[in-house]
Amino acid sequence: MDPILLGKGVTDDIAVVLQPRLGNRHGLVAGATGTGKTVTLMTLAEGFSRIGVPVFLADVKGDVAGLAVAGDGNDKLRQRAAEIGVADYAPAASPVVFWDLYGQLGHPVRTTVSEMGPTLLARILELNDTQAGVLDIVFKLADDRGLLLLDLDDLRALLNLVVEDRKEISTEYGLVSAPSVAAIQRALLRLAQDGGEGFFGEPALALEDLMRTTTDGRGVIGILAAAQLVLKPRLYSTFLLWLLSELFERLPEVGDLDKPKLVFVFDEAHLLFDDAPPALVQRIEQVVRLIRSKGVGVYFCSQFPDDVPANILGQLGNRVQHALRAYTPRDQKAVKTAAETFVANPRLDVASAISSLGTGEALVSTLQDKGVPMPVEQTLIAPPRCRMGAITDAERTQVRAGSPVGGKYDTAVNRESAAEMLSKRAQAQVAKADAPPARGPEQDAAAGNEWGQAVKDAVFGTKRRQGLLETMAKQTTRTVGSKLGQQIVRGILGGIFGGGKR
Repeated sequence: MDPILLGKGVTDDIAVVLQPRLGNRHGLVAGATGTGKTVTLMTLAEGFSRIGVPVFLADVKGDVAGLAVAGDGNDKLRQRAAEIGVADYAPAASPVVFWDLYGQLGHPVRTTVSEMGPTLLARILELNDTQAGVLDIVFKLADDRGLLLLDLDDLRALLNLVVEDRKEISTEYGLVSAPSVAAIQRALLRLAQDGGEGFFGEPALALEDLMRTTTDGRGVIGILAAAQLVLKPRLYSTFLLWLLSELFERLPEVGDLDKPKLVFVFDEAHLLFDDAPPALVQRIEQVVRLIRSKGVGVYFCSQFPDDVPANILGQLGNRVQHALRAYTPRDQKAVKTAAETFVANPRLDVASAISSLGTGEALVSTLQDKGVPMPVEQTLIAPPRCRMGAITDAERTQVRAGSPVGGKYDTAVNRESAAEMLSKRAQAQVAKADAPPARGPEQDAAAGNEWGQAVKDAVFGTKRRQGLLETMAKQTTRTVGSKLGQQIVRGILGGIFGGGKR
């Protein structure tokens, strides 16, 4: 298989290439702002795509989207291509699928809360250790009770359940404090306000849709619109780390292939490691070390080589170093670090060259036969065939209209999960509490007896009162013998019973 042409060596006048079968040995593209890192990434992406390797990369400035449109092929680019020795140079577009966590500039990218997991979700929410421990309990509780955690509504419903049953849950799973739950709820509110609500849900991103090829054998380039996302560094870096972890966990072992199954580009790589706890950095190191056996090549892009921890930097076999300006002590240290990471070339002063490279030039060292790195070479980077700049809204819409996955992801699905299940349970409990108690045969008989006794008491009680009054009246009549007395008595009795006349 033909190698990927990166450019032409200035020092030794040789073609500088990247061997496809060693593309899964990872790489680094570094350099100061404005020195040509993005163009190099586009050249790499085009090269991998032409040999049938899918690529996924983030577009943090909006210009990587130019891969979807053919370049203008101006005289300057043609002259550079001829100087490097690109015989078949011609403007061309690459097959592209646009993605966007916010669903505005590309197809929505979603995952479920369960798939994200408590560790990465705690990092997105910027929780402390105690709050992260409560989140672990919430996930364990959901598993034990068979509750699906798909979106943030499900997570909120579980948190409410934890508050209601806090004493019981604390006894069984560990101490859960109300302030910790409240802190998680506030963090979820901030995430929703930042636009992260739509990231959690279904349909979740299927990895096979990132590993597509066209009918003519070219690899599809997935471009994540990240101009807004990168302003939320934790969400941006954690999403890419989650995606990398999913690739590592789900793809089968394939050993050494003649070309990678996927190339994953992590732009603004320093965001991944800023404030990352040691356990997370160790996890990243493990993934990077082992994922090459799954056929995935990981390429980091950042300003300084030491933005990447040394244990990970040592695993990056393909290096492209653009210019660094040694204006500050930090820059001088970075220049020294970069120079020390290359295999020395006796005809090149690496430290001096790094500070004097022009735009579109780089120091390059790639792995060659038997995985041995070539001596560093000052290189003129080959120009990409696509547009080196942003595309219009109309062009983006046209690309999206022809996407093979638009119908699958553009409409969200909300199936029954924890929020709906807990809501139904609550409604059932309320309905049960409001319903009158059930009556059995014995209760009906007892009620009948009570009613019969009440009627009997009323009837016989009235008769007893009437008899008593009549007895009193007779005694009074016998005692009072005069006619006037009899009239008075009759008047009294008639007023009581309604039957007397005056």
